[in-house]
Amino acid sequence: MTTLLEPLRRIAAYAVCADSDGRVLLVRASERSGTPGTWSLPGGAVDHGEDPNHTVVRETAAETGLSVAVSGLADVLADMRALPERGITIHTDRLIYRVAVRGGTLADRVGERPTDLARWYTLDEARELPLRSFTARALGLPASSADVVPDEVPEFPSFYAVPGPDGLHRAQRFAAYAVCTDPAGRVLLTRISDGYPGAGCWHLPGGGTDYGEQPGAALIRELVEETGQAGRLVELLGVASHRDAASLGPEGYPIDWHGVRAFYRVVVDQPNPLTVADVGGSTCEARWFAREELGALPTDRLTEVTAEAVQAAQLT
Repeated sequence: MTTLLEPLRRIAAYAVCADSDGRVLLVRASERSGTPGTWSLPGGAVDHGEDPNHTVVRETAAETGLSVAVSGLADVLADMRALPERGITIHTDRLIYRVAVRGGTLADRVGERPTDLARWYTLDEARELPLRSFTARALGLPASSADVVPDEVPEFPSFYAVPGPDGLHRAQRFAAYAVCTDPAGRVLLTRISDGYPGAGCWHLPGGGTDYGEQPGAALIRELVEETGQAGRLVELLGVASHRDAASLGPEGYPIDWHGVRAFYRVVVDQPNPLTVADVGGSTCEARWFAREELGALPTDRLTEVTAEAVQAAQLT
């Protein structure tokens, strides 16, 4: 039974790295890990406040001895796995990056880390290994059964802050947002309610993902809740990482927030009347902006992730 396991969440970043012969870099989980003997992409947990781009470079060096440079974002996905021997169920939001080796020497880490071996494998060779499920998906290989999936999705609070070493509570949150357009080329934004960080600023529709929820499904759900629009997911545009070290919101005490946010291009083929279903929540208004109106908005009227995503989508 996995229903009684304690639920945890984390954000992690991983490297898809291929050499000139088309082999991919994989690492083996050691006896110190929750899935000993399985193989996965190099990578690991994103530290509080750390940009995931830096995480994947740091973790790849630690696990393989190789220095890599990030060339792009390949995928964002989520999964749950049960570790009954540890009494926990983990939901992990995984950011998969394409990287290239720029130096170092391949080395094993026996006895030092949750991984112990690092090897180059062809895809045919990797197909025969006990791969972690997310690794098989990232490499386009058949799904692996190496992970134990919980019987059901456990209850987990949407807001979870813990005391930090500096005396402030801290919270790390993964969210998904939509760069949303209609057939006329207008861009859909939402305005943040009073009492919430960034009050009065225009923001992308979207929000935090639920435990066990994929990011794409989360943003389509949030789009309906915040604006009343049914959207069609088109493509992943990027990931933004921002830290607000002392944000005061409805909780009534300052929180050191670290937000990691995937943003996607979404199309609303048939716009509905704009409605905000979550009355009293963080969104107080939704509005379509023509491209020239969006470009005329002062930078300080947009949230950080909105400005970054709009630029990535080349809308201004």
